[in-house]
Amino acid sequence: MAMKISQQKFNERLSSNLENDFMRGAVAGAQHRFQTRRSAAVDSLNWEEWRNHGEEIRQHVLENMDYYLYELSTNVEARGGHVFFAQTAEEATEYISTIAKQKNAKKIVKAKSMVTEEINLNSHLEQLGCEVIETDLGEYILQLDDHDPPSHIVTPALHKNKDQIREVFEQKIGYTASSQPEELALHARKVLRDHYLTADIGITGCNFAVAETGSVCLVTNEGNADLVTALPKTQISVMGMERLVPTFEEMEVLVGMLTRSAVGQKLTSYITVLTGIKEAFEVDGPEEFHLVIVDNGRSSILGGEFQSILQCIRCAACINTCPVYRHVGGHTYGSIYSGPIGAVLSPLLGGYDDYKELPYASTLCGACTDVCPVKIPLHQLLHKHREVIVEREGRAPISESLLMQAFGMGTSSQSIYKLGTKVASTVMKPFTKNEKITNGPGPLKNWTAYRDFPSVQKERFRDWFEQHSKGGNPK
Repeated sequence: MAMKISQQKFNERLSSNLENDFMRGAVAGAQHRFQTRRSAAVDSLNWEEWRNHGEEIRQHVLENMDYYLYELSTNVEARGGHVFFAQTAEEATEYISTIAKQKNAKKIVKAKSMVTEEINLNSHLEQLGCEVIETDLGEYILQLDDHDPPSHIVTPALHKNKDQIREVFEQKIGYTASSQPEELALHARKVLRDHYLTADIGITGCNFAVAETGSVCLVTNEGNADLVTALPKTQISVMGMERLVPTFEEMEVLVGMLTRSAVGQKLTSYITVLTGIKEAFEVDGPEEFHLVIVDNGRSSILGGEFQSILQCIRCAACINTCPVYRHVGGHTYGSIYSGPIGAVLSPLLGGYDDYKELPYASTLCGACTDVCPVKIPLHQLLHKHREVIVEREGRAPISESLLMQAFGMGTSSQSIYKLGTKVASTVMKPFTKNEKITNGPGPLKNWTAYRDFPSVQKERFRDWFEQHSKGGNPK
């Protein structure tokens, strides 16, 4: 699966998901639960001080990226690991594919990683004849269901109910019990256990890489990452180049903010730190370790007006509060990165050709900015995207450009403006019913397709003002 998850146009995805009542209900319920838990978790801290500190850490790393990448790679290699810097997705997948060929790998187990989805790693490995098994339960469900794309960064199978999951398990892995979540999870655990024991290579993502020690930190609730890294003899960690912290002290701060912001936990069940290959006195761990550091467009964001988006720690707090995501769901965004973070990041990594609509899939209410634990000004970046799309890229729809030109012409001429305000009510009368415009013409159709638009009043403000100001101020 690549970053782009759909060939449909944005409006087609939007219309389809607006009609998906189950998905919308599931998303609304999940948002409520996540927000309630998050509020309780952050109340125990001076949260704004933590946010300031988190922002400071992330900005410091971005401003000193070259230093910390060099320190990280040096320390990984000092502990027996191999480091590969991949400028593009193709370089990353080619390097990992080469390892799989050298090891004659038949089976590969993975712990959840957004960047491996971004570079479409699974597809490349499967073309080599490798069986690739996702071990995160949500990702495993989606993989079994014909590679259904994720709809949420933290809970990728949010759009599925337990009966749908039971049907998938029954068809794909011989499940015969009920649709109770506990029984479903137990069956998945039994099936996955065999895969861990027979895998040739384990692949993980990376929540944070500690430059000081060359360590990789993984944050999970299921323990699958521990088995992926402990049992196969060859382990590969794939990280976006920005996922760095200088020392364990900064890692502890950001992990605490991540878990509280994501699912409202003070800590998740497993905080796993991996450092190098297995030592002689250790009973498990990889005999060979590779760290693949992926650029894939990130370096072009550094130093620019969108640099702050690289502060993201992938907590999904912005997704869990977004009113637009609540109604349209994750698949509408057409990217593995959904919600406000996806609306900013996807156009930067994937280009405006595929994602120019996403910055407009926002109310600019600022709720995403308010909850971001590292203070990314998300609504400002969305507005900046719109500015770039219209003023620099010249990608505004022709109808919108003509409308704005006409509006500019009308408002710059007093006589035309007066005439326009006089005839507006008459012109809009065919579209008005009960003082509401329910089927607007032209660009208004996109609005009135979902809600009514206020009718144009017959009495102009200028006329009202002149009438009531005779003899004194209007009341």
